[in-house]
Amino acid sequence: MHIAVYFHKRLPVRGYGGTQRVIVWLVRGLVEAGHRVTLLAAPGSRVAEASVVPVAPQRGAAPDLDAHLPPGVDLLHSHGLLSPPPRCPHVSTLHGNLRPGQVATPTTILLSADHARRHDSQAFVHNGIDPADYRFRAGKSSYDLFLGRLHRIKGYHWAIDGARRAGRRLVLAGGWRPSLRRGVRFVGEVGGERKTEWLAGAACLWMPALWDEPFGLTLLEALASGTPVLGTRRGALPEVVGPEVGRLGDTLDDLVSLRPELDRIDPYACRSWVERWFTHRAMAEGYLRMYRHYLTTGALPPGRRIE
Repeated sequence: MHIAVYFHKRLPVRGYGGTQRVIVWLVRGLVEAGHRVTLLAAPGSRVAEASVVPVAPQRGAAPDLDAHLPPGVDLLHSHGLLSPPPRCPHVSTLHGNLRPGQVATPTTILLSADHARRHDSQAFVHNGIDPADYRFRAGKSSYDLFLGRLHRIKGYHWAIDGARRAGRRLVLAGGWRPSLRRGVRFVGEVGGERKTEWLAGAACLWMPALWDEPFGLTLLEALASGTPVLGTRRGALPEVVGPEVGRLGDTLDDLVSLRPELDRIDPYACRSWVERWFTHRAMAEGYLRMYRHYLTTGALPPGRRIE
C-alpha cells in the first residue's frame, strides 16, 4: 500500500513534541510492515523512512493536499482535521480534544477507547513508540519523576504534595518554574538524551492527571525505560497502565497510599508491557486495519482493546 501522511509542522521535532514523535514512529512502523510512505510536511522535514514532499503552511486555510500527492497513493492520513477535506480517500487522527460544539468527522480516528467515546466514535488506535529509542534500566535511583507541562490539569501539584507525603524525592521536568518546596528538584523542560536519562533513572513516574488524557505518551516512555507509573483513573490511563506496571487511584490520598507498591513492580515487566502492546509496529498495524476497512467499506471499524 502507498500511504501519504500529512502534518503541518516540520518533522522530526526539535525538543519534545509528542505528536511529532508519534508521527515519525508511525511512518517507521508502516515502512517496516512493508508499505511505502510519502510524507507531506513543512519545508525542512527529513524522515529517513519516507519520501518527503514539502508543503508550506498557509494561514487561515488548509493547503490543497490533492495537488501535492504523487501518483499511486492509496490513502491520505492527516494528523489533524482538515477543512475542507481532500478529495482523495483519507482519514484523520485527532491528537487532542475537540472544543464543546465541535464534532469529529466519520473519518476521524481517536487515540483510545475513552477518547473515542467522548467524541461519539468507536474508532481508535493506541499510540506506540519505538522502544529502541529509550534506555532501559533495572537499577533505579532514589528519585521519583514528574514529566510534562506544568499545568494544573496535568496534576503536577498533586505529584509534589504526594511525593512529599510519601517520603519521596521528586524531580520535576516541565516548561516553567513554579514555587517549590524542599525535596523537589526542578530541571526545566527536557528532551533528547536528558529526558531519556531522567526516565531511565526514576523509581516511578507520577502522572496524576486531573483531566481526560486522550492518551498520555509519557506513560509509554516511562514504561519502556523500566519505570512504573503512578496515576489517576482519568482518560486513557486505565487502558495503558495495567496492574503489572503501575497503580491508579482517584484521590491524592489514594496515590500516597499506593506509592510503596510501585517499589515491588519489576522493571522488566514494564519494558515487556510496551514491547507487547504499545510499539510503533503495533500502532502501525492498528492503523493499517483502519485503512483497509475504510478503503473496502467506506467506514472505520471499532478500535481494538487490550485483553
